[in-house]
Amino acid sequence: MGIVKARNKRAEPKRRERGEAFPVKHLAIIMDGNRRWADKKHLPRLLGHREGVKTLKELVKYAGREGLRYLTVYAFSSENWNRSNDEVSYLMELLAEAIRDELDELHSNQIRLSFIGDLSGMPVALRSEFDLAMERTRDNEQLSLQVAINYGSRLEITEAVRRIAEEVKGGKLSIAAITEDLLGSYLYTKGIPDPDLLIRTGGEMRLSNYLLWQSAYTELYITPVLWPEFTPDLLEDAMAEFASRQRRFGGD
Repeated sequence: MGIVKARNKRAEPKRRERGEAFPVKHLAIIMDGNRRWADKKHLPRLLGHREGVKTLKELVKYAGREGLRYLTVYAFSSENWNRSNDEVSYLMELLAEAIRDELDELHSNQIRLSFIGDLSGMPVALRSEFDLAMERTRDNEQLSLQVAINYGSRLEITEAVRRIAEEVKGGKLSIAAITEDLLGSYLYTKGIPDPDLLIRTGGEMRLSNYLLWQSAYTELYITPVLWPEFTPDLLEDAMAEFASRQRRFGGD
């Protein structure tokens, strides 16, 4: 299911054959629907997050093996602190557990792991886990996995503008030197190409303050499938839909 429902009237997009190049270089995902999945299964909501981690693990393994170069996932927004203390604490513990349990496999599969967002706002012990994981995997080259944690795009852009203003004020940068490329180099995603495709699971039709600058010309794919049920096969459906579109970047 694409962002525009009318697309469903066309012939089914042709799926990628095994061995064919992955049609996107950078994929972004809003992993939505963990709690709704648990509600549907009559399970405690916190278990939905654990199931979501399993889904991410499978997608990372599959996408890395199939040739995706960059994957950026929305794990915890700067607004998620407003959830209950029990849920936030569980999410922090789950994230630390996932790093410890999966780091060896990520490293052996040549996946470079990084965390983007306001990491200064995270618990000190968890930040240490982040640093260890990033240092250990920094030279890996198969897939770059960015986990957006305590992330908010408006804050990201505001902080970039503030840092640029400080450099102008200090005489290190001229106003004439400020360009889109320069501003982009002050974002958390410095050095990473903009996403070709952004997938949102769970059916909500919004970006939720995620990669607003980077997604200016990103194709959107919204699916009602809840994140714990999003399989590699469904990822291939999204890839086929993306490959069938004509990207114009503002042109005719």
